[in-house]
Amino acid sequence: MNLGGFSVSLTVKDIHVSKVFYENIGFKVYYGEISQKWLILKNGDCTIGIFEDMFEKNILTFNPGWDNDGNESDPFVDIRQLQEDFKEKGIEFISEVEENTSGPANFIILDPDGNPIMIDQHR
Repeated sequence: MNLGGFSVSLTVKDIHVSKVFYENIGFKVYYGEISQKWLILKNGDCTIGIFEDMFEKNILTFNPGWDNDGNESDPFVDIRQLQEDFKEKGIEFISEVEENTSGPANFIILDPDGNPIMIDQHR
């Protein structure tokens, strides 16, 4: 099962300070709006998102239908199918995608240690 592009979404206290830090260790801003307190940064194949005041904890993020560069990938498994598959396996959800919808959506599950994992489909 391919979950799509992968990144780590980091909750930060000051996006300006964090931006400088990650740039100093080799990351470059790839996408985002610092005025909205979120940026996506890349270093080679590594992608991180930094988010101020958006999440309580760091989150592992997967993007069905995208590769690691944010390009569309086909074929891909729609998020609603992933949700159904995960439910059949007994995975518990923090938030769910509304059934009988299409297009962009997201859901959040927790791993056994309480780490949030967001499946975030943009297409």
